[in-house]
Amino acid sequence: MALQMLLLWGAFLCGVSGDYPPEALQYNLEFPGMDNNLPIVTRPANASRIFYGVMFDAGSTGTRIHVYTFIQKNRDELPVLDNEMFQSVKPGLSAYADAPEKGGDTVRQLLKLAKRTVPRLEWKRTPVILKATAGLRLLPEEKAQALLEQVQQVFAESPFFIPNDSVSIMDGTNEGILAWVTVNFLTGHLYSDSKQTVGTLDLGGGSTQITFLPKSEKTIEAAPADYIAKFDMFNTTYQLYTHSYLGNGLKAARLATLGALGAEGLQWRVFTSSCLPKKFSENWTFGGITYKVSGVEAGSSGYKHCYEEVLKVVKGIVHQPMELRGNSVFYAFSYYFDRAVDAGLIDGSQGGAVEVRDFKKRAKEVCNKMSKYAAVSPFLCMDMTYITCLLKEGFGFKENTVLQLTKKVNNVEASWALGATFDHFHKLNIH
Repeated sequence: MALQMLLLWGAFLCGVSGDYPPEALQYNLEFPGMDNNLPIVTRPANASRIFYGVMFDAGSTGTRIHVYTFIQKNRDELPVLDNEMFQSVKPGLSAYADAPEKGGDTVRQLLKLAKRTVPRLEWKRTPVILKATAGLRLLPEEKAQALLEQVQQVFAESPFFIPNDSVSIMDGTNEGILAWVTVNFLTGHLYSDSKQTVGTLDLGGGSTQITFLPKSEKTIEAAPADYIAKFDMFNTTYQLYTHSYLGNGLKAARLATLGALGAEGLQWRVFTSSCLPKKFSENWTFGGITYKVSGVEAGSSGYKHCYEEVLKVVKGIVHQPMELRGNSVFYAFSYYFDRAVDAGLIDGSQGGAVEVRDFKKRAKEVCNKMSKYAAVSPFLCMDMTYITCLLKEGFGFKENTVLQLTKKVNNVEASWALGATFDHFHKLNIH
């Protein structure tokens, strides 16, 4: 079902006319044919205007491409988001820190999918953008820059329109805000008369974000100054509580729990944890670096001991807005969703609503029966315990707080990518 897109066409044109070549602002109804055996998507017969946006999400654990199709049926009406094409590859760009050409090639392969989705006639009018997140933020600056330059070169070779700011590392605050924009747009809250919105929780590999519209002025007053951000959208200024915790993503939290974050002597050190099965021993790679990890064969294991370990990763680091102890509605996605599926909390095809206490209950079961869940993931106990600790001890959610776990909302990926596409077409003036 097409979703009403609250992005005025006039505002869209004003927003892009400064950067776009003249042909990027011209639209017609010609139907392209086939070329190089690539299937070309034709336009709906009743569409008078159609445009596309291609957004790459270069995350710490994978690179994803989102190709959005927007339709303008009448100049006097609002455009609609018609559909999204989504695909991903692993590992993420940061895994190619010492081989940037290979990293660029992963982007090149995904661009082929964009060429199959966007009609040939629209290629030179369609912006292609890549925004990197925590994976590249955690790399040394020179290595991150080498990867970005390689992607820029790949983009330059493509037939798409390449804006001046097409390749960059996204600020963590923007990541949280744009995910909030995506979810609240897709759930209809941005254009409802009630003015009610939902909060968002995004748990990536390298970082985690929390974003919500405060109901209480006290929340704004008590928050650190850089946790409050404003942006303009559809003639409305929003003031959000938002923060990105770099190093508190699921994979980075594993390293911190193991004591391996920033450690030296990796060729001979073995990092142990009571959160892992006692007889588990394996090489584990994150961000292009391999670590030797194992359980504590002669020591204690289980939920209680694991919780004590992960608590050190959260305690005193994550700010607790008092408002979260009230009735709040939050959508949680990325690894919140993935691990809940792995642990059997929700159905992977539908998602579902769970209480914070459900994560705790299942974490106890997984940790106290590690051998049963080892085939799913030897890290499942650590991950579920970390999520429990982050929600309770970190953000301060009550045990009965309900979280809506989702991967897609109305068949569109729940992530910051759609919000970032809006930001490109119609600058949101985030500050």
